[in-house]
This record gives sequence, C-alpha cells and structure tokens, in this order.
Amino acid sequence: MEDNEYTQQRRRHLAEIQKLGLPLYPAGYARTHTIDAIVSAYGDLSTEALEAASQAVRVAGRIQAINLMGKAAFLRFTDGTATLQAYLRKNELPEDQWTLFKLLDLGDFIGVEGKLFRTRTGELSVHTTTLTFLTKAILPPPDKHSGLQDIELRYRRRYADLIANRDVRLVFVKRAKIIQAIRRFFDARGYLEVETPMLHPIASGATARPFVTHHNALDMPLYARIAPELYLKRLIVGGFEKVYEINRNFRNEGLSTRHNPEFTMLEFYEAYATYEDLMTLTEDLITNVVAQTCETETIPYGEATISFARPWRRLTMQEAIATYWPTDDKPQPTDLADLDGVTRALQRLSLPIPPNAGYGKCLGELFEQVAEPHLIQPTFITRFPTELSPLARHADDDPNFVDRFELFIGGMECANAFSELNDPDEQRRRFEQQLAERAKGDVEAMPLDEDFIRALSYGMPPTAGEGIGIDRLVMLLTNQRSIRDVILFPHLRPEGSAAPAPAAKTPQCDAQPA
Repeated sequence: MEDNEYTQQRRRHLAEIQKLGLPLYPAGYARTHTIDAIVSAYGDLSTEALEAASQAVRVAGRIQAINLMGKAAFLRFTDGTATLQAYLRKNELPEDQWTLFKLLDLGDFIGVEGKLFRTRTGELSVHTTTLTFLTKAILPPPDKHSGLQDIELRYRRRYADLIANRDVRLVFVKRAKIIQAIRRFFDARGYLEVETPMLHPIASGATARPFVTHHNALDMPLYARIAPELYLKRLIVGGFEKVYEINRNFRNEGLSTRHNPEFTMLEFYEAYATYEDLMTLTEDLITNVVAQTCETETIPYGEATISFARPWRRLTMQEAIATYWPTDDKPQPTDLADLDGVTRALQRLSLPIPPNAGYGKCLGELFEQVAEPHLIQPTFITRFPTELSPLARHADDDPNFVDRFELFIGGMECANAFSELNDPDEQRRRFEQQLAERAKGDVEAMPLDEDFIRALSYGMPPTAGEGIGIDRLVMLLTNQRSIRDVILFPHLRPEGSAAPAPAAKTPQCDAQPA
C-alpha cells in the first residue's frame, strides 16, 4: 500500500483520535435515516416547513468536503446515493468532538446527530449536536474532479472507482434492476427458478475450453460450468415444464471488450414450445425489461440509436450475408447453400477458409465477417447448419439445418435459442461426430455425455430453450462498450504482465455453441 506524506498525515490523525479516547473502528452506528431517505423526504421542503417539522436525525456517511470558517464548519458527506451537509459550531459541540472534527480527512466515515434545517444559501443540512468518528480512510479518495482516469486502474480498484464516479455506481444499480425485471417476467409466467451444478464431471453443454480442477476426496477431475443446458434439460425430462436459471458460466478463453472468462447467463426451457415461440417470448421479455429500466423503447448505444419497437427483423444466415455483402456483385442466398458456394464466397473476399471445416463452419465464418457487425437493430438470425448446433433439433424440411435462432443487437450476439433435440439415438450420433472433431484437434468439441443420453431415453417432450447473455444485455441498456464496464470485478492480467490473449470466437451468451 502507498506510504507517502498524505497517508502518514492520516495515520497521525488516527493516533490523535485514539488519544481522545475514541474507538478507532466502532462496531456499528444506529441510524434513524439514510441520507437518500432524508433527501427524498425533506429535500423539497421550504425553510419554514423544515423549521416547523423540527426533524431530528441520526445519519452516517463518507466525507466528501470539509470547510472550516472560523468557529463554524461544514461537512459534506454521502451514503453513495445522495449527499447531505452537516453544520457544526465550536461552542455547540463538546470540546473533544470539535477536536475530532479537525482530525477528519476526506474519505473518513462519520455519524452526525441533530436537526434538519436549511442554510441561508438554501442547502439542506443537519445542525449537528453530536459528531461520531466511524472509520479513518488511510488512503485519500480519488480526486473529485479528475477521478480515476486510467481505465485499467479503475477495473483493478473498482472500490475506488465507485467512490469517485457516480455514473459507474448507476450502471451497477441498473444491472440489478435488469436482473430483477427478468426474474419478475419469468415468475409471472409460471417458470420455476432453479440452481444446477457449477462443477461438472463432463465439460459439456457448449463448445468451449473449460476450466479444470480436481476433487480430492473423489479423486476425479471436475470442470467449471461452460453452460447449464444439459442439467436444465434433465429437469424437463423429470417433469418441470418451465425452468430458468440466472448464474455464472466459465470459459477458459481470451479477453476482449465482449468476453470475460466468468460471465452471467440466463437460460430457460419450456416444454411443448418451439424456437419460433421463443422468438415471440424474447421480444416480450426484452421489451418489458427495456420499458421497466429505461422507460423508453429507443436507447442510444455508442453512435447508434437502437429501437426496440416490434416486430423485430428476421433473416436467415444466408439472407444476412447477401444483405450485407460489401461489394456490388452480391450473391443470392441460394448461392450459399453448399460448401462450394460458401468457399467461393470466402475466396472472393480474401477471407481465410477454416482448416478441416465443413459447410457449417465456413458459413459461420462468412456470416461473422460479413453480416454480424451490421446487425445493430434487433434482428433474429435463423437457419443454422446442423454442424454448428449439436444439441438442436433438425429442421423438418432439411436435416442439414436446425430449428434455431440467434438474436443480434448492437452488432453483438445477445441470445441463442433452438428447438431441442430429444431423440437419444440422434443425440448420440451428434456427440460421436463431436468426438471425431476432437480427434482432429478441435479442443472445444463436446465430449459424449452418456448420462444425458440416458435421460433423453426416459423421454423428453418437445422443448425449446434459450440462453441470453446478461452482461451484454446490460452493456446495451447502460450504453457501455466494454463488458468490463458492467462487471464489478472483471478478470485482468497481473499488473506488469504482457497483454492478454485475444478472445476466442466462442460466444458467451449462447445456450449452446454458435
């Protein structure tokens, strides 16, 4: 910890407070009000109304400003949400409390007792009769004007960032409201909130590199959850027809403005529903959350303005590529119906062809490069190749595709859903196909989960499921361009180490791989 003239002076002040016989770190402080409650209840009252109310308060907070004016003084302090002023007079306080006042520093926590009044300048204040020391800030708070300017330092010292930047605090307050609105939405529709394991014996549920640990008592490897999908579908097998979970997923991949190794997901499953039903439900959910937390259906995001007015656009992957093709010689969607057509399209744009890749991976690469950055307004992308969707149900008209959509907003994938594969024999074949990909060197390919196949063999009704990335949704609704700005304590490289590896392409908001 820093040791300089400022910290040394603060330690001297702390020693002087101890000499006054005051406890340096008291156990608590019985408040009658929070500062926010006082400002809400009394902030608009006139001088005369405050005087008539003669409201006594006992309130606490962190000092933001200290002004000494002879034998009178003003302290501005905050509870993080609102600020209040304390007015002190030397002849109205016990001698040791006036001495205490002179030993206070910015960032210290104090308790104040007195009556509310309004100063001659109209400031709502507490006419202080008792001043209580609560905590000394050994480190001075960030400068109130410049704050923390180094963005990495802000992430590393989020506690200081929250002290200095009220806007940062508001982002995380809004994040909490978004999650509350999501829970209300599903609870009102008869969904059951559940909790499934965070440590898995098999790294499955999505294609991604897992974090690996070891259970000593069982002497077996365990994997931090990539996705809860297979456990949630086991619950559908067991008879819960509507379930949802909001919790963490972990993927051992690179960092970027859209990727953090630990991230928050909403996943939900509904028996007898189709992926088309979930498109409607997703529109209902997100427009409901936007209305409750933003109070408008049009929001800014960077330089764009995003409208959540319904209905949202729907395009197949091939249609999206054709729509946003960067040159005049646009292909038709039908030109992208097979591997040769997609390979030619990649070559025309001088884009790399993924090694050992089939039609699905090549089409996915083309879509990501050509269309994805342009999907700013809410857009459902459908018609995904089976190769990219080992847990999704075949489309009735063509087994090379599945009943699946991804939702893009602000150029980001925000949701992924499909009609679930519930044929145990076909699921085994898909798993075996993944094992073949793993044998070729694809370290993200899914392993075979025998117990999940056993569960499907008991019978799972027609079901649709979806995953929504909470962090990315919060980014959109708070106008933040980096996932680190919506995660309180994002993962960072050790101080002084080399730059982080780039993020892998595996999406972090999918119910299964994209």
